[in-house]
Amino acid sequence: MTIQFRNYTKQPGITEDYHKVRNFFIRLGYAEFTYTRWDWMATHGYLDRSSVGKIGIWEDDEQIVGVATFDCQLGDAFCLTLPKYDFLKEEMLLYTKDNLSSKGEFGVIVVDTDLKFQDTAASLGFCATHEKESDAIFYLDKTSTEYDLPEGFHITTMKETFDLCQYLSVLWKGFNHELNGEGEFEFTKEKECLCKEEMIRPNVDLNLKVAAVAPDGNFAAYCGMWYDPEVGYAVIEPVATDPKYRKMGLGKAVVLEGIKRVGELGAKTALVGSSQQFYYSIGLRPFRTSTIWRKK
Repeated sequence: MTIQFRNYTKQPGITEDYHKVRNFFIRLGYAEFTYTRWDWMATHGYLDRSSVGKIGIWEDDEQIVGVATFDCQLGDAFCLTLPKYDFLKEEMLLYTKDNLSSKGEFGVIVVDTDLKFQDTAASLGFCATHEKESDAIFYLDKTSTEYDLPEGFHITTMKETFDLCQYLSVLWKGFNHELNGEGEFEFTKEKECLCKEEMIRPNVDLNLKVAAVAPDGNFAAYCGMWYDPEVGYAVIEPVATDPKYRKMGLGKAVVLEGIKRVGELGAKTALVGSSQQFYYSIGLRPFRTSTIWRKK
């Protein structure tokens, strides 16, 4: 066993290194940072593209066995290894502290059941905080995916209705940007180009990007679904409902429609990075939690 360290390519986007790291996440299976999170990050408009070269890679016989990464922006880090290489995590934590911090701010995400990594973090002067990451799970063999739509609404997908303006608009409104005083949504050429990068790339199935359409033709709710048969589980991200259409069952409808579609492709479970009551109320269950550890 000869472990070699190297940095990820400085070039953002869909590169040879993108595929190599994605294959690592596929082999890793479920973890606090999933293959879908990597896909989401790789072409996301919020990605700090100048910092992708700081991502750390550990290889054994030219095969990636460990990755130290951030999620879109520097500040909080993930140290992930294949099971028999968890001895690398101390080295990885030291690397991330020195290279993935942001203006002196740094935290590392540690799974609450990973007692060995907790010991490592504590020995290096880190302590747990109240900051949490939570995953919930939907079991397709235990919970129904049936739902009702209000009269006049219908379901579409980005495959059937490839409308980037509607997609971005429902996310802008659904994540309360207008309610928070950030102004009305504006669709620009720059936003369109960035959104195309997110949508038109490898490993995207536009039939799994589900929207509920209002009688006036606007997207009222949206759910993005991610699925790779090599891993076997799907991921829900993002979910948003226009505030004027809330409390109508539309968020539930798009999520359950997405779950039903991945089930037809072979998925047995679907995960979401959330502990919101909304997900529990439509059939998801608590699954796993992680804690952000920071320097004392």
